Amino acid sequence: MSKYTLVKRQFGHRARLALSPAGVRAADDQAHAARTMWNLLHAWWRMMPKEERTLAHADAAIRQARQDIGFLAVLPAQAAQAVLKTYFQAWKNCWEGRADAPNFKGRIRTVMSVDIPQGRDLNITRVHRRWGMVNIPKVGRVRFRWTKDLPVGKGAGAENRITGARLVKDALGWHLAFRVQALEVKPEPHTGPDVGIDVGVTVSLALSDGETYEHGAWLTGKEKARLLHLEQRAARRKRHRRPGERTSRRLHRTYDQIAGLRAKAKRRALDWQHQATTAIAKQYGTVVVEALTITNMVKSARGTVEEPGKNVAQKSGLNRSISQEAWGRTVAMLAYKTAQHGGTLVKVPAPGTSRRCSACGSTTPGSRESQAVFVCKNPDCGWSGNADHNAARNVLHLYRTGLALIPAAGRAVVRRAQRVKPATAR
Repeated sequence: MSKYTLVKRQFGHRARLALSPAGVRAADDQAHAARTMWNLLHAWWRMMPKEERTLAHADAAIRQARQDIGFLAVLPAQAAQAVLKTYFQAWKNCWEGRADAPNFKGRIRTVMSVDIPQGRDLNITRVHRRWGMVNIPKVGRVRFRWTKDLPVGKGAGAENRITGARLVKDALGWHLAFRVQALEVKPEPHTGPDVGIDVGVTVSLALSDGETYEHGAWLTGKEKARLLHLEQRAARRKRHRRPGERTSRRLHRTYDQIAGLRAKAKRRALDWQHQATTAIAKQYGTVVVEALTITNMVKSARGTVEEPGKNVAQKSGLNRSISQEAWGRTVAMLAYKTAQHGGTLVKVPAPGTSRRCSACGSTTPGSRESQAVFVCKNPDCGWSGNADHNAARNVLHLYRTGLALIPAAGRAVVRRAQRVKPATAR
C-alpha cells in the first residue's frame, strides 16, 4: 500500500485581495448577481412540476435569464453554472438528511460570494515575498497577500494544484479562498498519550494532565472603547431616524466600522483556536471531549408572561460568553487536526463530569465550592484540586471505562472504546 494519499482540501487557503474601488464595485455586482441567480432558480423550482425539475431544464432557464435580465450578464457563465450545481447539491443534502431545504437568500444576511470553478482561469503568479497576482474573471488582475505557499508554476502538477477558488466578502473586505488538491503523506498512528479536555468560559481549555490553554480579551482597551462609542452612535442615529426613512450613509458607515472591529476580534479568536488545537493534536494520540448540546445550553431564560424566567440578565451574559468561546468550532478543528496527525477524537457523555470526584469516583453534593475549587465532601476521600482539571480527568475516565459515544444511524450509542483497558481510577 502506498504511503501517499490524494487529498482534496476545499478552500485550503484564504488570502486578502487588494482591490481598487472599481474592482470592489465589480466584485459586489457579481456577488449580487449570483444571489439573484440563486433566488431565480429557487422561484423556478417552486413553480415547475416535479417531473420537469431537471438539471437540463434549469440550465436552459438560467441561460434565458442571463439574456433577459441585463445585470445578470456581469456574472461569468462558469460562475452561473456553479450557482446551479450548488443549488442542486443543496437539495440533495436536504433529501439525504444532512441539511434543511434551501430557501431564498436575503440581501442583508447572505454572505456575498462568487465561485471560480476553474483553477486555470486564475493564472496565479508570485510578484515577491509578500504579494502575488491573480486573474479574476470580469474583474482583472488583482494583487493578494501571499502568506502561504501555493502550488503554482514549477511547484504545480497533476497531483498538486489549485482546482478553483471562491471570492468571499466579510467586514474586512474581499478575500479569495483557494481550493487546493495536494498529494499528502498518510499519517502514521499517533503514539502519544490520551488526554481529556474540559471546555469552559473562565478557563477555555483545561487538560487532564494539568495543562491549560487560556486567552485574553480579543480587543484591546482602546478598541473596546471605540466599539462602545460606535454602537452608541449607531443607536442614537437610528433612534432619530423617522419611520420608513432610508438608512443614511453615515449610519451605514458606522455599521461598517462596528462590523470591522467585530471581524478583527473573530480573526484573533480563530488564530488562537488554530494554535491551541494544533498543539494538542501534535502532542496527544487520543483526545477526549464532552458531547455538549450547545444550542440547548445557550437558550434564553426569559420564559413567558405567565411564567417569567429567573436571573435572565445573568443567563444572557453566560450565553454570550459561551457563544464567544465557540466550543463547537474548537471541537471541529480538533477533529480534522487529530486525523491529520494520526490521532483520534472521541466524545463521551457530558452529565456529571464537573460534580464527580476524579480521585474516589463519588458524586457528593457541594463538592464544587466555586468555579475553580473542587473539594470532595466524601468523608473517606477529601481530595481537593482545580475544578476544571478534575472535570477533564473525569472526561478521560469515561473514555477509559468504555463510555465513548459512537455515531450510529444518526444517534449516539454507548460502546466500549476499542483497544483501551478499563481503568478503575481517573
